Amino acid sequence: MDAEVLILYYSRHGATAAMAAQAAQGVETVTGASARVRTVPPVSATCEAVAPAVPDSGPPYAELADLEACAGLLLGSPTRFGNMAAPLKYFLDQTSGLWLSGALAGKPAGVFTSTGSLHGGQETTLLSMMLPLLHHGMYLVGLPYTEPELASTTSGGTPYGASHVAGSAADRELDQCEARLCRVLGRRVAEAARRLQAAGGGA
Repeated sequence: MDAEVLILYYSRHGATAAMAAQAAQGVETVTGASARVRTVPPVSATCEAVAPAVPDSGPPYAELADLEACAGLLLGSPTRFGNMAAPLKYFLDQTSGLWLSGALAGKPAGVFTSTGSLHGGQETTLLSMMLPLLHHGMYLVGLPYTEPELASTTSGGTPYGASHVAGSAADRELDQCEARLCRVLGRRVAEAARRLQAAGGGA
């Protein structure tokens, strides 16, 4: 059975969604692994606002069952003042049942983010996404400096996870370095998931 890696993200302007697509490509390069891409709906301060059950475009909204069934997880969010975006945090705040059952314990996970500027909170956003994963008992997978792009990048890319500089207008596309690091992160999480699955750990 394939080790299914869940790529769960929130994206407002499309940059984080583009990163998710690259990460999915990286997952799919690993024999015996497959990617499941899911997003989360926006949140609203208006009590009557209700998101449609199915998004107008892109991947379906995630359900808790997607998390429970995955063999590995890639979590992505744009930055909001150095933190993950509220829609992703809101979804994760609903996972206490999975925490109580230990459903995610022993599974590998990685994180990725997009910011408007080079020093716009990439590393703190990545760390903010790691915290709930640590509470769930997941194994964190980063990007090692054996990847030459980490030492040469002038845009995104951190050892904590993949990152992208979208620009102040959120219209800068992924460059080759950023895209490759997304794929590398996807591959590394998928490889870890396969090894854990073969050893009888994780999902």
